[in-house]
Amino acid sequence: MYESKNEPLLPKSRFALRMLHHLGLAALIVMATMALGVLGHLLLEPLHWHDALLNTSLIVAGIGPYILPTSGAGKLFLAGYGMLVGLVFVGTLGVVLAPLAHRLVHRFHLDDDDG
Repeated sequence: MYESKNEPLLPKSRFALRMLHHLGLAALIVMATMALGVLGHLLLEPLHWHDALLNTSLIVAGIGPYILPTSGAGKLFLAGYGMLVGLVFVGTLGVVLAPLAHRLVHRFHLDDDDG
């Protein structure tokens, strides 16, 4: 997927496309996480879809829930979902930063070969 250290640095236009691809993948990951949260809220708590979406959005944003669950299953779901969101944040950050880190390291390797 990425160029090896023996290949030249990717042109800026192709690098921009690579970044857009990674940002799109990150957006899909966030949307899937949001869908899971909304579905869990709807199945385990007596909420309308707009309240479930609001609650899920606030949890994903790191603010915390707006409506606290009342059932035991809802509380367990919210605890597990909060941990999942933290892991998804770290993973999504890796997806977005991977092309930047690769380009930086690749440039250092090219600089080493010149000198």
